[in-house]
Amino acid sequence: MPFDYDDQNVFARILRGEIPNDTVAETEHSLAFNDIGPKAPTHILVIPKGPYVSHDHFAAQASDAEIADFARLTARVIAERNLSPGTGGEGYRVISNAGAHGVQEVAHYHVHILGGRPLGRMVESA
Repeated sequence: MPFDYDDQNVFARILRGEIPNDTVAETEHSLAFNDIGPKAPTHILVIPKGPYVSHDHFAAQASDAEIADFARLTARVIAERNLSPGTGGEGYRVISNAGAHGVQEVAHYHVHILGGRPLGRMVESA
């Protein structure tokens, strides 16, 4: 299945500096920033700098360096916000939506890190 990447999506424009963001952390291959419409006290997006559409696209085609960088930046943000139950935090959720059924709003791979309050169940029964 081909992945068509739209280089005019909002995250691509953020990466090019055309749209400002509230940066939390940045590495060679990834960017973390606060969500403009937070759904929890902590709501941070982590995006790769490469042109990937979804998790499966990223996992299949990104370099080992990109994958490791993305995973480690996500872990760093979780640690810096004291969200991990392994280090005294109360927990968090990492969400990635893909495609129409996943209700993906921006066709650039990203994860949402949410925490700071009880988040409820993930999905209601159909």
